[in-house]
Amino acid sequence: MRAEDVRGGTSSGTVSPSAFVMPDGMAMRYDMPDPALSEYLTGYAIYASIDRTPMLNWYLPAPAMISVLVDAGPLTVSIGNHRFGPVDRASFYGPTSRAFRTETRGGIAVGIGLSALGWSRLTARSAGDFHNRVAPLSVALGAELSARLIEGLDALDDDSMIKPLLDEVFCGLFDRPHPRDALIRAFTALTVTDGVIEMKDVADRLDIPTHELRRMATRHFGMPPKLLLRRARFLRSFIRLITADGLNDYSMIDSSYFDASHFLRDAGTFLGTTPRRFIASDTVFLRASLRARAAVIGAPTQALHGVAKPAPTLPNRSSGDPDRLQPSA
Repeated sequence: MRAEDVRGGTSSGTVSPSAFVMPDGMAMRYDMPDPALSEYLTGYAIYASIDRTPMLNWYLPAPAMISVLVDAGPLTVSIGNHRFGPVDRASFYGPTSRAFRTETRGGIAVGIGLSALGWSRLTARSAGDFHNRVAPLSVALGAELSARLIEGLDALDDDSMIKPLLDEVFCGLFDRPHPRDALIRAFTALTVTDGVIEMKDVADRLDIPTHELRRMATRHFGMPPKLLLRRARFLRSFIRLITADGLNDYSMIDSSYFDASHFLRDAGTFLGTTPRRFIASDTVFLRASLRARAAVIGAPTQALHGVAKPAPTLPNRSSGDPDRLQPSA
């Protein structure tokens, strides 16, 4: 499959083609995973460009993601002062608390969003080990998954077949429950709730000590709970402003912000600059993806993707290590 062959769009028949409009020579596709995978994978994104000259693009801080390159030139990723690359064809982008920039040279990039619940069922490793890092997928999640994705995508000649392939590759990989499933679901729901920002409040709602919340968040979500909650609050506010073209209308920011200057301090933390300067930079794919993802999946960005099912009542805590994978009975 070549970039020239990507038509873009989605397998969902209810989304207007206008959601996927891109500049000439570029195409974009979004698809929902199979419902059986919806708790673990937050969406499939495909970006394509036929132009092989270097192109810069900025992206918002996000949860973990798998990226596979097809017929693509070298790609490098910059997160803060750290530069990764050229990255492997199959790469793992760890959870980020900073906006990151990519430099591409055409081709196709297939992105697979991974929820905290999905991460917990795939590996016993801590997501915190990959905070603001990009690593070969073979290192993060194993050579077998990396090889299956690369070989499968290389064999396709139609972008509409990417979703069925990914559904097939991931089918069965999340079947083993984790002891913290209910807690991970419940915390995920709180991170996308307006006004929730205090760690003590969250710990009380989840009925766990704050030190246990800190450990769980770092292990499964990749960073301390306070940083996760601040990231979600900032992104909720930032995206409301930019999608309404109202960067000066601070009445739309999250209710837990004291004032506009409080919000702008968070912009410095998560974007590295002001919202206006960030949007004025290289954000062609970002702005298009916010529109298309919202139309197909319901949330404009992966960091604001909620739980696929209602969070169940939390079970009683055991005296054992709740973050250790238990053997099957």
